[in-house]
Amino acid sequence: MTVSTTHHDAVTVLNLGDDENRFSPGWLDSVDAALDEIESGEPTALVTVASGKFYSNGLDLDWLAANGEKAQWYVDRVHGLFARVLTLPVPTVAAINGHAFGAGAMLALAHDFRVMRTDRGFFCLPEVDIRIPFTPGMAALVQAKTAPRTATAAMTTGRRFGGPDALAAGIVDATAEEPALLTSAVGVVAPLAGKDPGTLGAIKSTMYATTIEALTKPQ
Repeated sequence: MTVSTTHHDAVTVLNLGDDENRFSPGWLDSVDAALDEIESGEPTALVTVASGKFYSNGLDLDWLAANGEKAQWYVDRVHGLFARVLTLPVPTVAAINGHAFGAGAMLALAHDFRVMRTDRGFFCLPEVDIRIPFTPGMAALVQAKTAPRTATAAMTTGRRFGGPDALAAGIVDATAEEPALLTSAVGVVAPLAGKDPGTLGAIKSTMYATTIEALTKPQ
């Protein structure tokens, strides 16, 4: 299954796929195209979710290993997606249906809200264990969206947070059993659909100005 969108009344649901949903260039293109469609239409709200075991397993390390000369271009694309979701001029919620690792976890953090499945899946930033330091932009995103103690635990230990642990740490705003996950996520943002995009986008850009600068300035 590829990236796809469906509509639940005023809420657009963006399904990230049914495999590991790694950030391949093609996957990034598909997600950007879906966000283009959302931004070009009537004011709405956005839920991202996936099908199966993973929300997203993050960077496509196999592609990156085979295309090392494009590493900076690739990191810039990933940073661009984070910055775009962070300031998207519609209310957003990530419905974390399964594992959200590395950049996949950061994508969830870039949303306004997060609802995580109670019984399956981990939120994890494994960079310390796979020897990939955070870029300044990625670090800024995590630190903007989590409390200092949580950021330290997540970034320096590689701890895996299940749904209840993620809720207790303030990483997610709510948890739900799998059958109710999407309904719960839609319920978070449905009352917010229709906010003026220009105003909402400006507010988010101001709130996260330091993070956006870190994500978008040349490396």
